Amino acid sequence: MMERLREGVNSIAVKIILGLIILSFVFTGVSGYLGGGHSSAAKVGNTEISRPEFEQAYQNERNRAQQQMGDYFTSQLGDPAFVQSFRQRVLDQMVNQILLEQYADSLGLRVSDEKVREVLLSMPQFQTDGKFDQQVYLAALRRGGYNAESFAEYLRSDLVRQKILGAVEQSEFILPQEVAHASGLLTQTRDIRTITIQPSEMAKTVTPTAEQLQEFYKNNPANFTRPEQFKISYIELSAEQMKKSDSVTDKDAKDFYEKNIDRYSTHEQRSLSHILIQDEAKAKDILSQLKAGADFATLAKENSEDIGSAENGGSLGLVEKGVMDPKFEAAAFALQNVGDYSDVVKSDFGYHIIKLDGLKSAQAKPFAEVAAEIKTEVAEQDAVNRFYELQNKLETVAFEYPDSLDDAAEAVGQKVVTTDFISNADAPAILKSPAVMQELKTPEVSEDGLNSAVVEVDPEHIIVVRIDDSRPQTVLPYEEVAAKVKAQYQQVEGQKLATELADKVVSALEAGDDSILASNKLSFGAVETVNRSSELSHTVFAIPHPTKDALHYAKSIDTAGNIVVIELAKVNTSIDAQYNEQIGQQLQSANVQQDLMGVLQTLRHKTDIEYYISEDAQ
Repeated sequence: MMERLREGVNSIAVKIILGLIILSFVFTGVSGYLGGGHSSAAKVGNTEISRPEFEQAYQNERNRAQQQMGDYFTSQLGDPAFVQSFRQRVLDQMVNQILLEQYADSLGLRVSDEKVREVLLSMPQFQTDGKFDQQVYLAALRRGGYNAESFAEYLRSDLVRQKILGAVEQSEFILPQEVAHASGLLTQTRDIRTITIQPSEMAKTVTPTAEQLQEFYKNNPANFTRPEQFKISYIELSAEQMKKSDSVTDKDAKDFYEKNIDRYSTHEQRSLSHILIQDEAKAKDILSQLKAGADFATLAKENSEDIGSAENGGSLGLVEKGVMDPKFEAAAFALQNVGDYSDVVKSDFGYHIIKLDGLKSAQAKPFAEVAAEIKTEVAEQDAVNRFYELQNKLETVAFEYPDSLDDAAEAVGQKVVTTDFISNADAPAILKSPAVMQELKTPEVSEDGLNSAVVEVDPEHIIVVRIDDSRPQTVLPYEEVAAKVKAQYQQVEGQKLATELADKVVSALEAGDDSILASNKLSFGAVETVNRSSELSHTVFAIPHPTKDALHYAKSIDTAGNIVVIELAKVNTSIDAQYNEQIGQQLQSANVQQDLMGVLQTLRHKTDIEYYISEDAQ
């Protein structure tokens, strides 16, 4: 069957079908397959959120989550439902932002250019050694997909939203009595004594009959079921493993250094200043003033519309090729002498006049300084090159000889690894990869017994697998699991006996009868003080306060599975004032968030909101 399928891949009929599919994408457009062709992602009142804006916001949020959560977030992205939900959250956030902006506009809230400039210059993300750094600022904007104008508008909108939050915060207050009450509850401690009853000890007293064990075995088949198991063979290729056996000579490293000398040299850098103007006529007028002898830095401070550099007389600091707008860069690097300035230069950001403040020539690092780094890189690159060469061989031979891995192993110089019978639970880590598990379920591998396709488990790390033998899920015969049946029965009965004893102890003690302790050889331990972070706190803080006439008792389970009888001896309600401020802030923050959600809910009810991205598209 597989041979006919493989031959069919190269048939004329299949090529025609693939051609028609490709043409359908060309004429229909990918959006036809992703759901909806509307140019907007959503519309909030009269304001539209364009698809590019949404996709940029989604990508930024995705990158942020990736940096914070790493591999966990990457694994979640394999779930279409999670991606759909994540995209919807991003779009909802954008809608909420516009609602707040529209609300602010209706209230007449505004943020001046001077305030935007002040905030921008003070943002720590754009500072080096406590001072605004133009290069860091521009690099951050490029990474975020902004230019100077669009980021300033984003910042202005964010400041308006902060004004609304500030207004909500100012309208919210917490009474001292509320803080005191919350502080008293949160910082309260309780003095307790405990008795620990171990089910494992109670289990030792259980002597089951043969009939009881047979009945337990019949009623709990899942406990004695062997899962579906497989014997699996596989070949693994890893560039990382290949790299460990590599050795790079000094000559190899020196040759690489000389061929790539530019990589180990600092590029020519130029210290530049500029004046940015949106109006061409005004830019030409400023150029005339410069030619007449006006001071460049003074004109930049008074006229430049680049918020970041104007404050510093237009200074951009040191700049090298490849980081600025191409038209700006071409003009800047055409200047010959320090002090020269350009004519008016048009870029995507507006009209510039550029001044050369200084030159810093390129310099090469000595070979000795970079030799170790080069050897590591050459070893890694050699390993990667050899990996991809062997990957092609492995893919080809495993495909051409699908009934065994021996030929493929010989072709790539690797050993075939064979497991005993294993299940999903006890498989080696490499076989637990979702991609490998999925491949093992394909009909070609699971039914036809053929080699799998090459599966990537990590970058430059692949595997080919095959199933040598299998056995189905089955309930094991009683004779094979008799010891396990007895152990589990005793464990269950021991837990039951321990729970019953604890219930009797609690009932007797609540009734004022402590003779049950002596009759069962039980005694309370020393008094200990617990707070709300204790493992028993859920039970301890639910016990009624003790009175002068009687203490109160309860039963709980600790993390080891033991049954614990608890005596509440005392409630300590002294308020620790050092926590009052923190607790007050938390209470106010929670109230502000609740108020803000109420505002947004009201705005959503009053505003026409349309979502154009269908669930299929997400």
